Order: sequence, then structure tokens, then C-alpha cells
Amino acid sequence: MQKKRNSFKFFIGSCIYTYVRTLLALIGVVLLGAFATKAQAAHTQASLILSESTARPGSSIMAGIHLHMDQGWHTYWRNPGDSGIPTKIKKWELPAGVTVGEIQWPVPEKMFIGALTAHVYNDDVVLLVPLTISSDVKPGPLKLAADLSWLECSETSCVPGRKTVEASLNISGESAPSPEATLIETFKKRLPQSKPDLAASASWEANVTTNTRPIVFEWASNNGFANPDFFPFDNTKYEFLTNAHILPLAAGKLRVQKILKKTAGDWPAKLSGLLVEQTGEAPIAYEADLAITSSSNPQIAPTPPPTTTSGTRNSDNADALAAPGTQSMPMKLFYAFLGGMILNIMPCVLPVIALKILGFVSQAHDHPREVRKLGLVYAAGVLTSFLVLAGLIIGVKLAGHRAGWGMQFSNPQFIVIMTILVTLVALNLFGLFEITPGSKVMSAAGTLAAREGTSGAFFNGILATVLATPCTAPFLSVALGFALAPQQSNLIVVLFFLTIGVGLAFPYVLLSFFPQWLKFLPKPGIWMEKFKIAMGFPMLATAFWLFSLTFTHYGKRVWWLGIFLVLVGMAAWIYGDFIQRGRKRKGIAAALALALLIFGYTFVVEGKLQWRSPIVETGNTASLKESPDGIDWQRWSSQAVTQARAAGRPVIVDFTADWCATCQANKSASIDVPSVREKLRQLNGLAFVADYTKTPPEITEELNRYERSAVPLVLVFSANTNRPPEILPENLWALGPGVVLKALDKAVQK
Repeated sequence: MQKKRNSFKFFIGSCIYTYVRTLLALIGVVLLGAFATKAQAAHTQASLILSESTARPGSSIMAGIHLHMDQGWHTYWRNPGDSGIPTKIKKWELPAGVTVGEIQWPVPEKMFIGALTAHVYNDDVVLLVPLTISSDVKPGPLKLAADLSWLECSETSCVPGRKTVEASLNISGESAPSPEATLIETFKKRLPQSKPDLAASASWEANVTTNTRPIVFEWASNNGFANPDFFPFDNTKYEFLTNAHILPLAAGKLRVQKILKKTAGDWPAKLSGLLVEQTGEAPIAYEADLAITSSSNPQIAPTPPPTTTSGTRNSDNADALAAPGTQSMPMKLFYAFLGGMILNIMPCVLPVIALKILGFVSQAHDHPREVRKLGLVYAAGVLTSFLVLAGLIIGVKLAGHRAGWGMQFSNPQFIVIMTILVTLVALNLFGLFEITPGSKVMSAAGTLAAREGTSGAFFNGILATVLATPCTAPFLSVALGFALAPQQSNLIVVLFFLTIGVGLAFPYVLLSFFPQWLKFLPKPGIWMEKFKIAMGFPMLATAFWLFSLTFTHYGKRVWWLGIFLVLVGMAAWIYGDFIQRGRKRKGIAAALALALLIFGYTFVVEGKLQWRSPIVETGNTASLKESPDGIDWQRWSSQAVTQARAAGRPVIVDFTADWCATCQANKSASIDVPSVREKLRQLNGLAFVADYTKTPPEITEELNRYERSAVPLVLVFSANTNRPPEILPENLWALGPGVVLKALDKAVQK
């Protein structure tokens, strides 16, 4: 039995060691992609095109910088946004008598890169430059050249590009269009338009003393269904923090609110940019130079600090969470420690707790010094894992993205790998197979584990951390919201993650230093083998939960993952029964097990599941009702909430994720229940679900508004737009239907 236990520990160690190496490699890839500058640009083809192949002296023609990007790659507008570099013409080489004007930029697309916003061009763009030909230019061919530089980016990497592009123009008494004239005309139509009756204005929404301030843009439009926005020309002394917040129409004018943050100097007196209407595939824009005035009658007041509804069972906790920004640093660290401790009883970590109890049983009657050492080694495994997670968070932030707790569970490939890994752990607990060292290095590790037991304790700590990340315990979200805020230093991130790790490991370290508390445990015996098998069932339940998360990413294809797990289980049985414990024809058994795995990966995982190509979100806004009599959930957007409140309807918003067990428990026990459904019907309320399963940037940004970096988060909005939303308790025992009903009743009070 000792041999089986050691081989099981070593199996966990080998798998989690591979996982940690993958995390560290991911950090390196992110940083390398963020800072690489020497790679050759190979995803954008640049050329110089002309509207005419033959031009007359004294005429004007249009030149175009044509950039053709590969699928999935983009270049940047004149103001790239929060990240990127605009395309530049560093130098023109022109013959005498030919002069150039300024670049005319087609309207860009708005793109979200993590939590950042960029103005980009995808597929093709032609940057237009007017050329004027002097009347004294002699007939004949002319050579034109321009030295270009640009930055081309995909979702994972950016590469600078540079090229000298050339074109020939013939000067003659007659003009003739070039083959590219149609393409140039196409992009001339995508330039900002002129509208004499635009009646555009910009006004401050409120006077504030901080470095952020809401500003409202409005202009006349016949398109009431447009998605209005403002793209500034400049961002050197200010930046816009949030998505455009669409306001109700007023006197035939589109209205949009944005939050401006000044980074240097005084508040701007005017803004220049594009007023954009997203009406179809190609947006319409109007160039505007707007003096900013003070709003004499603001339609929407600045959002006050959120309040928290507390249940009678946990009012102290709710009050503490009501204003997290006012808590001291020691209190936030205490929340991190307490949240780490509570993680031990969250559903995600329960299977590992059972395994740890098994380890304590086996060591309970050993020398106290040995027990203390194993407790500290377990803590070292937990802290090492949290250091790796902190490094990953820092790497993501350095790459210009917004990081969040449990963000790796938004990666479909990670979930698939974890599902397979945890399934193998369950099969190993059932005794279907064992992992034995096969190399000198692995043999040394296995010998160490067998002799000291330290490697098993260390990697149990790593496994506990890995399975803890999709859970958010009470108090933990407050601490994480502070630690993962964009402005926090790397030292704060490391400090808070280590504090959470100390909280997670503390109960086991305490037990290891007070072994007399373990006297109630029975002595080691044959029952432990049965207990180990029994622990395979909660581990199998964990695998099933992970499997359920893949449906969001692969839809109906996910059943092919189930087929692959069956093939993996069959290969594991053949390996255990015919190779490890068999005596004859081991070669045939090994070939069959290997063939099952190769077939499963190539035909099932790659061919049918297509695990590298998850489903792309379609943005469907249809009802997300989960049962015939359930709440009629709608997909969340800030615009939808604003419109509902403007119509006088109370709103409840559930920020949730498929991988968040606490979220699902809160919804089923306290929110989507008959009493709340009836209350929403009586009050004509609306319910929105903000699905954080794939960690979309707009939801990350909204969570950050409430100093959260993870779900769950439940908000109740009053129909009165001057009142802040109420934050409901996040822990199940403090929430309850009564708390939700009370918040909804309060939302309709005047």
C-alpha cells in the first residue's frame, strides 16, 4: 500500500510539475510577445498606389498607402488608443514639382485587447495622401517613393514593420485612371464625412476633484439606432477609461457619455476627434473640434459609491464590504488571509482536502518532527504556486492586459487539459493504473518521495492551489479587487497572493504543529486503501464539473471530449492491468494503449472536437432563461441597464461564470427562485446576466468599477438613476432570497 500511495503522490507531482512549467512558459511567451522588437514583419503587405496612372501638369491626384493584413492581424489609426503605434510615412522621395499633403485616415474600428481599447484597421486599409503636380512639370515618367513604418499585431504578439514603397506616374497632356483607382475611391468613401447641421457639442457632466471626469458628447442624427462613440485624435494628456455609455435620445440628438482621465496638466478646454455612428459594417464618422462646456442640466448624475445590502445573518461582514476602498492595508491583508482559509471548504478544493486528510492519517503516529516538516513542505507547495500565479498576473499586466482571479479558466485548452488530468487522478485513485518512475531523474524523485514523503506533500499543495483558483471565497474578492487593480505595484500583487496562500495552508500547518489534535484519527490500516478509492469519486465529480465548463467553448462538439476520456480510461486500464500487473504480451498491450491515445488525439480531439478552434461568441441578445419557469435573463451590457433604468424599471445584474461554483450556488438558492421571480414580475423588473466565463474585457472593466477582480458579484439597480446600485452579499449563507427581495423592494422606493 505504501508503494501505491507514493506512486500516486508522484503521479500528482509529475502532472502538476508539468502544469507549473506550462504557466512559467506562458509568462515568458506573453512577455516576449509584448516586448519583441527585432522580428521581421511578415503579416502586412505594403504598397504605394495612385488614383491615376497618367496625370496632367497642374492637376492633383490621390496617392494611397495600401496595407493588406493577414487574417487575425491589424494595424493602427492615427490615435492607436491604449496600445499600439500609428502607421507613419517617415520620408517621401519625390521629383521636383510634386508636393504632398497630410494623411487622410479612413474611420477605424474599435477593438478590445484585454481591458485596453485600440483603434485599428483589419484586412485592408488605404491611407490617402493628396499629391499636387506643378504646372511646369515636364512630360515623362516620374518615380515616387515613401519610407513607411507600422506596427502589426495579432491577439498574442506585435511586430514592427518598415518598407520603402514605390510607384510610377506618367505626366502627359491627358489623364488616365490607374487600375487601383476603384480601391482608392472605396476608401475615400470611408473618410470622415461633412455634415453642416451636425450641431455637435461636448459638456462636462459634473465637477469633480479627482483626475477622472464624465463628459457627454451629442450631435444631430437621423439614425436613432446608431451606436454612438467618440474617437479622439490625441491622447497625450488624457485618456478615456470606459466604453461609450449610450444615453437616451434628446431632441433628435445622439448622446454618449465617456469617462475622461487626465494624465498631465489641466482639464482640456476642447477635444478634437471623430463622432462615430456604428450603423453597419462600415462606421460613419464626422470630424469635430469641440469646445467643452459645463452642463447646466446634467441628465445623468455621476455614479455615487456603491452600497451593500446586508442580511441579518452577517451584517458586520456586509458593512465591511460596503466600502472596500476605505479599509486600511492591514485590513485588506486580513481579508486576503481569511479568504485563503475559507477556500479550504469551497467545493473546488474539497477533493484535495480529502487527500490531505489521508496523508495526515498516514503520518499521525509518526515522529512529531516529521509531521511538522511535512506540514511546512505542504505550505511551501501552496506558496510556490501562488508565487507562480502572481508572476503570471504581473506578466499579463506588463503585456498591457487586465488580469483577474481564475482567468486561466477562461482558456478552453486549459480546461480540456485539466479535465483530462483530473480524470487520470481519479482513475489512479480507483487503482486502475499506477505511475512508476521511468528515468533516472524521475526515479530519484520517486525515491525521495518514498523515503521522505516531502514531494507528495509539496505537490499536494500545488494541486490545492490549482483547484482553488476558480473559487472566490467571502472576503477574498475584496482583497483581490484591491491587489489586481491596474494601478497597483507588482510588490502589492506578490504580497497579497502570498497572504492568500498563507491562509490556504494555515490549517494544515497548525495541525502539523499540534499533532495531539490528530489522536482522534484511527491508525493506518487496510481501510486507508478503501478510503483512497472512495476519494476517487469526489475527484471524478471535479472532472465532471470541469467537463461541463467546456460546453461554453465547444457547444455540441463537447461530447467528443467525453469520447476521448473514455479512450483515455481504456488506455489507462490496459496500461495498469496488462503492462504493470501483467506478465505476457506487454508489447502488444503497450502498442494498443498507445494506438488508442494517438487515435483519440488525432481523430477525436483534433479532428472532431477541434479543441484549437473554440466557438466564437455571436453576441446574441436572446433570452438566457435556464428553465421554463425560470427568470427571463437577458445578456448584460451597460447600455441595456441604462435603457432599463431610463424606462423606470429596477434591474438585477448577476456577474457569474460557469467555472464559479459559488456563483451557481447563489443563483440556484437565492436568486433564480420562485419568490424572486414573482417579485421581478410584480415590479416589472429586468434581470441581466454578465457571463464572465470567457473573461470578456467589458465585464472585467465593470468588475473593477466595484473594486472586484472576480465573480460572484450581484448588483441591484434602482430605477432612480441618481441612486447607486446595491451590492448583495457574495457568500451563500449571507445572501438568501430575503436579502434579494429586500433590495428589489428598496429599488422602487422614491
